[in-house]
Amino acid sequence: MDAITAARELGKAIQADPRYKDYVAAKAANDADEGLQKLISDFSAKRSLLQAEMAKEADEQDGEKIRLMNKEMQDAYGDVMKNVNMANFAVVKNALDMLLNEVNMIISMSCEGEDPDTCDPHAAHGCGGSCATCGGCG
Repeated sequence: MDAITAARELGKAIQADPRYKDYVAAKAANDADEGLQKLISDFSAKRSLLQAEMAKEADEQDGEKIRLMNKEMQDAYGDVMKNVNMANFAVVKNALDMLLNEVNMIISMSCEGEDPDTCDPHAAHGCGGSCATCGGCG
């Protein structure tokens, strides 16, 4: 089997993984949640207004206005993240990201000459397997 065929098989295996299926379901729930979509739209609008204000020349910027706009944007982001569908999405996306990081580490380690059957992506870079204090794999 060549590398491209193996990559396609890996893609199929990832799509069959429960973490991927959970991700797809959570994404669909987010897309169908009209209240969440309104919250996201509100957040995006506030972020755009803040970016426009911050893009002004320094002497034209209103520091107090920027501070208030930033607070409003952060509050809007908090509202988005409090949504049950978004909270679930964050959890399942993290699980899928962890799977993809592990796959990428195995591929990287294999490209560096390690045995694909025995290399341990968690042992790389002193990884203990918990991502709570991790700065990222690789």
